[in-house]
Amino acid sequence: MKKTKSSKHLTQKQGHALVSFARHSIQERVRRSTELDEAVLEILKDQRLQEKHCTFVTLHLDGQLRGCIGTLSATESIVEGVKRNALNAALHDHRFSPVKPEELDSIAIEVSVLTDPTPVEYADGADLLTKLNPGVDGVIIRQGAARATFLPQVWDQLSGPEEFLTHLCLKAGLAGDAWQTSKVEVLIYQVQYFEEKK
Repeated sequence: MKKTKSSKHLTQKQGHALVSFARHSIQERVRRSTELDEAVLEILKDQRLQEKHCTFVTLHLDGQLRGCIGTLSATESIVEGVKRNALNAALHDHRFSPVKPEELDSIAIEVSVLTDPTPVEYADGADLLTKLNPGVDGVIIRQGAARATFLPQVWDQLSGPEEFLTHLCLKAGLAGDAWQTSKVEVLIYQVQYFEEKK
């Protein structure tokens, strides 16, 4: 389990139950032959996991991204969100073909539970850089219809805040320097995320 600052953390058991549930949801759809452990089912009934939070499910294959889908509006329970996002990450991420049955055993699954996003007030690009906590903050940018987010885990893949914001703008379909040259709306959040035990 890895986590960032948050007022109410999930336990390791809860987190690993969510990861098991994500795998079960994908396997049930792709292979149609799997059973979820009774102990996991009991944990999933926990009141904490029925609370509404934004969630993301990320899939990796051989260390490379294989799918990542999530929500930025807390409209469903953690359990419901994990199931929906697991299926969407496996079957409906437009960047990838649907996961094949023979890939399942090699795919690593990660579940992220997000805090509520909060707006960042900043004067300009230089000021914005001082307001971000690399490795801790997930970032959402919005401008008109353009919108994108990077989870905090993405900081590890980029060289610093400038590159992080540039790639995030490009992901949203904006110019890479939009965070410096135009006023984009920025929100931050933190996550608690759980990876499969291998």
